[in-house]
Amino acid sequence: MKRIWKKTLCVGMTAVMMVGALSGCGKQDKELTTIRLNEVAHSIFYAPQYVAIEKGYFEDEGIALELTNGMGADNVMTAVVSGEADIGFMGSESSIYVYQEGAKDYIVNFAQLTNRAGNFLVAKTKDDSFDWSKLKGKTVLGGRDGGMPEMVFEYVLKKNGIDPKKDLKIVKNIDFGLTAQAYASGQGDYTVEFEPFAASLEADKKGVVVASLGEASGDVPYTAYSAKKSYMKDHQKELLAFTKAVQKGMDFVQSHTPEEIAKVIAPQFPETDEKALVTVVKRYYDQGTWKENLVFEKASFELLQDILQDAGVLKDRLSYDDLVDTQLAKDAAGK
Repeated sequence: MKRIWKKTLCVGMTAVMMVGALSGCGKQDKELTTIRLNEVAHSIFYAPQYVAIEKGYFEDEGIALELTNGMGADNVMTAVVSGEADIGFMGSESSIYVYQEGAKDYIVNFAQLTNRAGNFLVAKTKDDSFDWSKLKGKTVLGGRDGGMPEMVFEYVLKKNGIDPKKDLKIVKNIDFGLTAQAYASGQGDYTVEFEPFAASLEADKKGVVVASLGEASGDVPYTAYSAKKSYMKDHQKELLAFTKAVQKGMDFVQSHTPEEIAKVIAPQFPETDEKALVTVVKRYYDQGTWKENLVFEKASFELLQDILQDAGVLKDRLSYDDLVDTQLAKDAAGK
């Protein structure tokens, strides 16, 4: 079941779509344009986006944001292609898959948010001397084939001289979000987890983070905002406003402490206590997860294609200029 978050304009009142801002909010009345954003997951990993929501940056730019959790890249892409969503927020590998299928109105990436993988390797017990060779002969709860989490994990294994198919067993048939539960029940020697699942395993004394996939893989274009080529052509003004709002969220994250960031985004994660929220934000903050600007660089796109080819899901390399448009992000960053 999909869940929708909408930014409140005044205390105790619901956001008003396509009408002027409510009087008494302390802002000049203006018409807001609805933009429907479908995100791959609702995760602390995407903190700059939630800062933009909670600080009112979208409304400042004239945008009434309708945020839907697609719960997976396949669902997000389906929503964008079908017109159910205007913008998709997911791994940019999805746009490559659609392009490879020959879509005429294909998906274009226009802003990159995360610059590192957001998952962590969790072991049963603390291991200060961990190295990747310890996974040989072990069972690891991983992700689905063709998804960025699993491809980056296998990319890291190969960088460390480990054959993902021969040297260990990777379990790939557990739904996203349920691997931590399976691990806590006794399955696997290790598990690859996003937050807050890794922190939850630690809090419940069911596991300990021993390695960061983000640190091990280096800079990777993990998640980006994208839209259909036709939407990009017809809605430049709205997309620029959207991108400016996200850039403001990024600016805040770059200039504030994890504690300050956690305080701002706390309403987005009511099920996560303050201490755990700070722990997770700091973990992402310390590994350089978020780009200073949203420009999706060519080098990042080529690295993404390296990872896809390495995983066997990309035969022929594609043109950066076809699938990435950097002008909105450059304008939003004042470049």
